[in-house]
Amino acid sequence: MTAFRPACTLAPMTEKPRRRLLDRIGGTPSLLASGTRLVGDIETPGALMLGGSVQGDGNVRGELSIGPDAEWIGEVHAVNAVVAGRITGAISVTERIEIAATAVIRGRVSARSIAMARGATIDGDVIVTSGEPIVQFEEKRGSGKKS
Repeated sequence: MTAFRPACTLAPMTEKPRRRLLDRIGGTPSLLASGTRLVGDIETPGALMLGGSVQGDGNVRGELSIGPDAEWIGEVHAVNAVVAGRITGAISVTERIEIAATAVIRGRVSARSIAMARGATIDGDVIVTSGEPIVQFEEKRGSGKKS
């Protein structure tokens, strides 16, 4: 008999921090899919993935992901966030926010740490609560700028 040998070599697991939102969630996120429209306030005990639109205020006690075709009109609070869509109002993040090149934010942005892709649009105050500089980066995953 021949021993099974995998076609690829597996690398050992490391203790590196997990960068992608889904790696950090740890539980089952709430999901508002593309085409979904919510009018009213929303509160989640954990993560929220937004593909549709929200008109109202929000309190996300976990990770917030706003997809490239999603829109939030109102004020939203979250622990961490990745924004690739549109926000009109304000976003306040306790820890880290990552703003993609496709993002358009019209209002205040506040977070302990801010990473912003070149090409992102912010029309409003930007407040880094830790005093750290804003990290700028080149988007490698996106397919282009939204207007």
